[in-house]
Amino acid sequence: VDEMLRSPHYGERWGRYWLDLARYADNKGYVFFEGQQYPWSHTYRDWVIRSLNEDLPYDQFVVAQLAADQLPTPERDRHLAALGFITIGGHFMNNVHDIFDDRIDVVSRGLLGLTATCARCHDHKFDPIPQADYYALYGVFRSSQEPLVPPRIAGRIPETELYEEYEQELAVRSERLAAFLRRKHAELVASGRTRLAEYVLAAHASRDQPSTEDFMLLIPEGDLHPTVVQRYWLYLQRTKRTNDRVWRAWHALGGLNEQEFAAKAPEVLAALRSPSADEPPAHPQVLQALADPPVVSLKEAADRYARVLLAIDQRWHDLLKQAQAGFAPIPTALPDPLEEELRLVFHGSDAPSNMPLTTGWGVLTLLPDRASQAEFQKLIKELESWMISAPLAPPRAMALVDDLTPYDPRIFLRGNPNRMGDPVPRRFFEVLSQSPAAFQQGSGRLELARAIASAENPLTARVLVNRVWMHHFGAGLVRTPSDFGVRSEPPSHPELLDWLAATFMEQGWSLKQLHRTIMNSAVYQQQSTPAALLPFTTVARADDTVAVDPLTVDSENRLLWRMNRRRLDFEALRDSLVWAAGTLDPTVGGPSVDLLSGSPRRAVYGFIDRLALPGLLRTFDFPSPDNSSPQRDSTTVAPQALYLMNGPFALDCAQKVIGRPEFTAEATLDGRISALTRLLFSRDATPEDLLFAREYFGGESVEQIPPEAWHAFAHAFLLTNEFAFVD
Repeated sequence: VDEMLRSPHYGERWGRYWLDLARYADNKGYVFFEGQQYPWSHTYRDWVIRSLNEDLPYDQFVVAQLAADQLPTPERDRHLAALGFITIGGHFMNNVHDIFDDRIDVVSRGLLGLTATCARCHDHKFDPIPQADYYALYGVFRSSQEPLVPPRIAGRIPETELYEEYEQELAVRSERLAAFLRRKHAELVASGRTRLAEYVLAAHASRDQPSTEDFMLLIPEGDLHPTVVQRYWLYLQRTKRTNDRVWRAWHALGGLNEQEFAAKAPEVLAALRSPSADEPPAHPQVLQALADPPVVSLKEAADRYARVLLAIDQRWHDLLKQAQAGFAPIPTALPDPLEEELRLVFHGSDAPSNMPLTTGWGVLTLLPDRASQAEFQKLIKELESWMISAPLAPPRAMALVDDLTPYDPRIFLRGNPNRMGDPVPRRFFEVLSQSPAAFQQGSGRLELARAIASAENPLTARVLVNRVWMHHFGAGLVRTPSDFGVRSEPPSHPELLDWLAATFMEQGWSLKQLHRTIMNSAVYQQQSTPAALLPFTTVARADDTVAVDPLTVDSENRLLWRMNRRRLDFEALRDSLVWAAGTLDPTVGGPSVDLLSGSPRRAVYGFIDRLALPGLLRTFDFPSPDNSSPQRDSTTVAPQALYLMNGPFALDCAQKVIGRPEFTAEATLDGRISALTRLLFSRDATPEDLLFAREYFGGESVEQIPPEAWHAFAHAFLLTNEFAFVD
């Protein structure tokens, strides 16, 4: 056991299980206007393998994958690639709400066994997870974003002239990208102000908040930008709730239909001039602009709003120019309070046109047309391609960084982002903490990670030891490894689950020690002998003794009276074939490779295409990387056998087996059969094997047996259950 745990291939084998859980893939799936590939996905995979080989304590393993960027410098540099756990999911046509939902899902189901995403639209129907818990986590992940240029993974920097040239070129290329975004950002801000009339009309016409993705597909080239329409929609909704006096007239006039507008607008404006005692007065300059003469349409009202606001904006810029020329101090506000109220429409903290350069919604929100998107993607692809291929280019991490201003979440009523409900703080699950405090440190990712990895958390250790048990025995103590809710089956051995979890934490959250505990146990070392071959157990009942058939009492082997027989998964089967052929490349780590082109690398290093998962992988039950996969299906279908019987890969492996020196060096039939069983089954040949071979070859000598016959014989051994199953 210790020898296997010391092997660098331990991390590769058990790391693949974690990658299933982390929905690992090397591309983004369906996207909107952006590149498909994840050029640095392999750095997360390699971090997982290295961390398992080093036996990184599981609590630290969890914290690093949620908040490595917020750890102290030595740990941060060592674990930065771990953030791929969050960022390596699909992009869902750039629907940001689905992206955040996916991140909540992988954290809640993957680490805690909680189906929190069931609370996206309403309180969880079965488990004590209110909708507020879901949006508390939504706020955590929406308060972070992926940097445009991924950070370099720390390592020794070569002090050479060539590396200095690389850094200089990187700075130039990064600045080219940043300058493009700054230019587009400036254009967007200017558009949000100069075209105010068009934007408020578009926002008014939208019954619900317009979707960026749908809007981008519908608007003509060069027309209104969907992000600005969204921001004006939200802004106007907010001013309506707060009865903002600058926009009171707009909301009052917006309630008139087109046919009655010209007739009723003067009456509405007159009522605004003489409000009731409990209502604040509308802004006088706005009322004056709308009433002299009275507007006859909502479009005209929008034009007059724009005229007033742009005039105030020009006055503000004139003051700034005077200050820059040294003729006046730098202003912080307009001297007239009424004019200052109008200035804040364009320059307040919540001004719809005053959007930040980058946001948690992604760069898509800043680029106003498809041509801009295409240009941006061209720059990104050029930068990524150069960073990968440049001499001395260091690996980079799929990292996250916190926004300067964290997002304050509100509940989406029925999951609809257009209908905001009550605000909720960014915090942990209520059911796992009696009174969860609001997170205070940036996005709250580090506080969330520590809450999950806490020894006081009743789920984290139990969920993990159940997963390890499942991979050792074929089924967990809890049969639903990512759902420990009330609808899951109760554990078959609850005391054992509790003891394993407690011991796991007492032993420093060591996965290797957990493996030792399980693999050195009597229950693990049982045979998987079929029940029919086991002697019946005798049980004394009063004065009688009866025979009990274990298969009748426990046909599913829930009580583990024998070991479960399990078929090798795709990676283990494929790697076993390549190893038997003598061509397996044991190199650890590195970029992903194309397994279907005959690469000798281990299958864990294969390129996983989220968009077009190869049919071979699906045939052998490889899980979909579109979401977290706690457990693979185990099917028995004809294409599996047909692939091994007729596929060129399996036939080629059989040919290479009989070409290995361990086989060809044997001069006798029995010697070659023993060599074959050692290569394929890691055991010496049995008398039955030797008898079968003598009958198959008809008593011919080794020299008389043609290569084709040896190839067919070796291929037949590769097709046996002994090769494909763990007994």
